[in-house]
Amino acid sequence: MERRRVAILGSTGSVGTQALDVIARFPERFEVVGLCAGRGEELVSQSRAFSARFVALKDESQLSAVRQALPGVEVRGGAGAAEWLASLPEVDYVLSAISGGDGMRPTAAAVEAGKVIGLANKESVVLAGEWMMARSRATGATILPIDSEHSAIFQCLSGERRQNVRRLLLTASGGPFWSKPKEALLEATPEEALRHPNWSMGKKITIDSATLMNKALEVMEARWLFDLPPAQISVVVHPQSVIHSMVEFHDGAVMAQLGVSDMRGPIAYALGWPDRLPLDLPRLDLPARAQLTFAEPDGERFPALGLAYRALERGGTAPAALSGADEACVAAFLDRRLSLVGISQIVGRVLEAHSPVTVDSVAAAWGASEWGRRKAEELIAESSPTFR
Repeated sequence: MERRRVAILGSTGSVGTQALDVIARFPERFEVVGLCAGRGEELVSQSRAFSARFVALKDESQLSAVRQALPGVEVRGGAGAAEWLASLPEVDYVLSAISGGDGMRPTAAAVEAGKVIGLANKESVVLAGEWMMARSRATGATILPIDSEHSAIFQCLSGERRQNVRRLLLTASGGPFWSKPKEALLEATPEEALRHPNWSMGKKITIDSATLMNKALEVMEARWLFDLPPAQISVVVHPQSVIHSMVEFHDGAVMAQLGVSDMRGPIAYALGWPDRLPLDLPRLDLPARAQLTFAEPDGERFPALGLAYRALERGGTAPAALSGADEACVAAFLDRRLSLVGISQIVGRVLEAHSPVTVDSVAAAWGASEWGRRKAEELIAESSPTFR
């Protein structure tokens, strides 16, 4: 069996480091050809450990130092470096794990190059889903979801006919504030919001989980990944995070994918597909769990989810504007310039102010996202900080 030649975009982030952990267990199956990250120190260490031949660096100020530290490695930096790496003919498989809207352009480059893509950057599909999926069909690219929820749905749909699907059920943990009173949301600090009860993730996705904005983005992602209308996509709160998502079929059967809360599971599934890689993760001990509970999302306390359906209803660039606004709001919350509840409030105002146009290119999607980011910053500047 030929080794799969892998490039990891966002190699120093949570998903990237866990992907390298999985790959290290299967040296006979994978070769790390290229790595991409924002800054250089950890990137250099990773490149040496995996003998990467190509490196892409966002921070151009570190370019000379990285080149000096990695003799014999082709290193590029700045704008376009990630797209260059994603398009290389030496790469078979691109794992797209750059956080936020910055991950869209390199994902699009991988699509245009007809690569197999392990997609952990949900914004790629949120911003330009219709265009991205159409181009993947045209170029022969394969997009494999890495988000635990979309991986679960992908697994449940294996061998099934899409016309037999009644609805998708995305599970949500509810985040750290699900069972707490409304006052806890009003007074939440970044430190509290970053304490996710089940998952170890990057800051952006962890804050999004606390507001359920992450689930809003996942609804929009699922709409395009699985080519189903929003009315056939539901969310159920499942605090134990044992069932990662479900598919209900038109005969009433519901298929669920269960597992421990460890991102190496869905990462390995996407890396090894269509094979399953044997992992030594802890076994799921259902008797020890005692019970699994489910609840309807509380739209009053967590309005972000409703914004996803509103954005899909408006169509075009509306999801891109929402995503850009959320990135600005999360950054403001982490900087203590905005309250946690203010995130959804500002994003909602940005969405209503946006005039959607057709997403006919990556540039159109990126432009809408940047507009959403700028508009959110304007609204944040006009509002009074809830705490400092």
